[in-house]
Amino acid sequence: MSSLIPAERIENKIYLIRGQKVMLDRDLAELYQVPTKRLKEQVKRNLDRFPADFMFQLTKEEALSLLNASRSQFATLKRGKNIKYLPFVFTEQGVAMLSSVLKSKRAIHVNIIIMRAFVKLRQVLATHKELAHKLYQLEQKVGQNSAEIQLIFKAIKKLMAPPKEKPRKIGFIQ
Repeated sequence: MSSLIPAERIENKIYLIRGQKVMLDRDLAELYQVPTKRLKEQVKRNLDRFPADFMFQLTKEEALSLLNASRSQFATLKRGKNIKYLPFVFTEQGVAMLSSVLKSKRAIHVNIIIMRAFVKLRQVLATHKELAHKLYQLEQKVGQNSAEIQLIFKAIKKLMAPPKEKPRKIGFIQ
């Protein structure tokens, strides 16, 4: 199943909205291979499983902003037209809850892949935070040892400079 849905495809469908990593109802319906309308019906039948921190509806401004960011998601919408139905978005916990609501083998397999994508994204973000912190620490040290760092840079530039002697010509001479 994971070979049918590349991880990159899922990772590209995770958005940061209201400070939370979420997926659109349309994208999830596509991955589950069900119409968006059916996905929403199942969610509405089980609303008690989807509190506000699992799922929320986008405002018109958020939906239009997303529309401008990725036109292909809303291919049927003409420029300047209104969005007929505001999309719902699901957090990581909401996506996990969808597998219990949809109850198909595909939903279970797709959810496993999506959960792995969320975990990978969380690891990448943690790595970036660590790198930013280490860079900050390095900048603090460089400020204290700037003369020594400048000497290192000069030595590196000398090593990178082309040789001063002219290269020999090789080939046929007339």
